Amino acid sequence: MTRLGLAVSVTTLAFVIGTPALAFDGWRLQHATTIDGKGSGYDYVSVDSTTHHVFLGHRKEGLQVFDPTAGKVIKVIDKTATDSSDGAVLIPEFDLGVSNNEDGTITPFKLSTLEAQAPIKVGEDLDTSHYDPVSKRLVLNMGSGDDGTELIMLDVPSLKEVRRLKVPSKKVEGADSDGESGFFLAAQDLDKVYKIDTTAGKIVATYDTAPACGHPTAVTVNAADERVYVSCRGHDAIKPSLLVLDGVSGKIVYSAEIGGGTDSIIYDAALKRIFTANGVSANLNVFQVDGPDSYKPLETLGTRAGVRTMAMDRQTKTIYAITAEGSADASKKILTAVSPFYANTFYPNTFTVLTYGKP
Repeated sequence: MTRLGLAVSVTTLAFVIGTPALAFDGWRLQHATTIDGKGSGYDYVSVDSTTHHVFLGHRKEGLQVFDPTAGKVIKVIDKTATDSSDGAVLIPEFDLGVSNNEDGTITPFKLSTLEAQAPIKVGEDLDTSHYDPVSKRLVLNMGSGDDGTELIMLDVPSLKEVRRLKVPSKKVEGADSDGESGFFLAAQDLDKVYKIDTTAGKIVATYDTAPACGHPTAVTVNAADERVYVSCRGHDAIKPSLLVLDGVSGKIVYSAEIGGGTDSIIYDAALKRIFTANGVSANLNVFQVDGPDSYKPLETLGTRAGVRTMAMDRQTKTIYAITAEGSADASKKILTAVSPFYANTFYPNTFTVLTYGKP
């Protein structure tokens, strides 16, 4: 080989080594927008794909409405800061949003105008709520007691209580409807998923998730394939995982390892993709759906510590997530079930909205 040829080869090799390889599916961080404010905790995210508004459950800062085009918060839903919003459920068919507040109230508001109504007291300890479009009912996850957790069901749009259901789990988490007859709710502490008839207000089936899935947390449904997707935090010898259940029989048809500290899952039917957000491992798993019983891991995108909840704009196929710079203060209670070093204190002016998409 000539000196010139050797030089070219060395240069080419250096270029190849120094150039980062593109991920298989190509998801990337597009924007990171920091929002000034107190060092407040945070939880759920939701997106109105019509207005493209992103609703951020920023607890003591309230339910903040983020405009991605303007790159800033344009509104805080009235009274949700004093009531400490955990996030919102959006029901576009009734032009309705509902803030789930830590003080046991819900705050209804119009999606079109962001105008809030008076808060409604529903109990003493509210975590989140889920909408079932079949029964037109809002299902509220209340605080647990010695004998399980009470689910309060409200009629939509009146938001009048129509039924209560006590389930054995003391740690109910994510839920989703198949749009027909099934409403699926994760029982994190029992390693089970309940199938609920929200019209009758009763459990119609109970599906075991172990040993493939420990601590089932987030749920989304692929109605066309009759499959229930569950992201699981894991425990003991069971690793964090994605679990796929047959929504009719409860049979486990697929499982695969994911990152630690998951609290959110997305399925997009147009993209044929499943996403899990994992706050402890600071990553985002992406799976391809090839059929009811055929799945393939595509990539795992590095995110930031604390990115555990997210939502997708179904029109733009953009994913929004939130986090803040935090620390595990040993003098305060730490959620060791998630991680021995799970952050319980957050610093002012570090709350950040992260935007993920494909080029």
